[in-house]
Amino acid sequence: MTDWLLVLAGALVGAPLRYLLGVDAKFRLHSVFPWGTFAANASAALLLGFVAQGATDGDLGPRLQLLLATGFCGALSTWSTFSYELLTLGSARRLGLAGGYLLLSVGAGVGLSFAGAAVADAVF
Repeated sequence: MTDWLLVLAGALVGAPLRYLLGVDAKFRLHSVFPWGTFAANASAALLLGFVAQGATDGDLGPRLQLLLATGFCGALSTWSTFSYELLTLGSARRLGLAGGYLLLSVGAGVGLSFAGAAVADAVF
C-alpha cells in the first residue's frame, strides 16, 4: 500500500470522529466552550505523544506512523477550528473564556503529549 493511502485511511476515520465529537459536545453540553474541538485536540495530542515515543524507540514502523500520526491525528486535531473558536470568543468579548480555552488547550496538549510518551515507554 502506498504511503498516501495510509494517510488517507487514517484521515477517513479521524475527520468524521472530529466532526462527531463536536456535534455530540454541542448536543450534550449546551455550552459556549468548544468542548468538541478541545476533546479532539487533546485526544490527538495524547496519541501523537504515544506514537512519537514509539517511533523514537523503534517499536512503531513508518507505515503505522503515517496511518496514526499523519492520517488519523492530522485529521482529528484542528488548529484552524481552534483558532477560529478563539477569534469568535474574543470577538464576542468573552475574553475570560477565550483565555481559559487557550491556556487549557495548550496546557492539555503539551501535558497529554508527554503522558502519551510515558505510556509508550511503559508499553514498549
